[in-house]
Amino acid sequence: MVDNNIYKKSKTEELIILSQKEDFRALEELIKRVQQEVFATLTYLLRNNESISDLTQEVLLKVAKKIKNLNNPSCFRGWLNHIITNTYYDYMRKLKRKPEVLSLEYTCQALDMDVKIEIPDPKTKPMEKCITTECEEQIKKAIRNLPETFRIVIVLREFQGLSYEEIANSTNTSIGTVKSRISRARIKLQEILKNYI
Repeated sequence: MVDNNIYKKSKTEELIILSQKEDFRALEELIKRVQQEVFATLTYLLRNNESISDLTQEVLLKVAKKIKNLNNPSCFRGWLNHIITNTYYDYMRKLKRKPEVLSLEYTCQALDMDVKIEIPDPKTKPMEKCITTECEEQIKKAIRNLPETFRIVIVLREFQGLSYEEIANSTNTSIGTVKSRISRARIKLQEILKNYI
């Protein structure tokens, strides 16, 4: 019998290779590792909170079904972001909206990035928790209300941790355009959030 701790201690690349060989415990651990990241990314892209959990599950199911198609395990993050954004655009099309079409394939220069998700300290006082929660909700709301071209680049930069070059490759734009959109997105966010920051 295989010890589950082996999977928890494994690197992401190792889990991918094992998952491709139909090791379902490795796949389960891989899914556990990325589910928060997928959920967080969709939280900032979608305006409808009710759809986020469903789309997260849809993305994770696609990862499980298509993991064998990933040729280079070191490009997993880019492959995952591609699935997230395609799922997002499919959802938008179903709503009869017409989002700007972007291709989010990029060269994997940042291998196996870790996404930092800040979790409030459980020791904080109730009033501080309330203020923190309200501020987080206002930030999410502000990001969701950005024009789509700004929203995509700011989420890829601030929450996925991609470099300007990676975002340019992902969105088929120049580095200058990416920098400009990120700068404009930040200015808009500062204007919207000036009462909270």
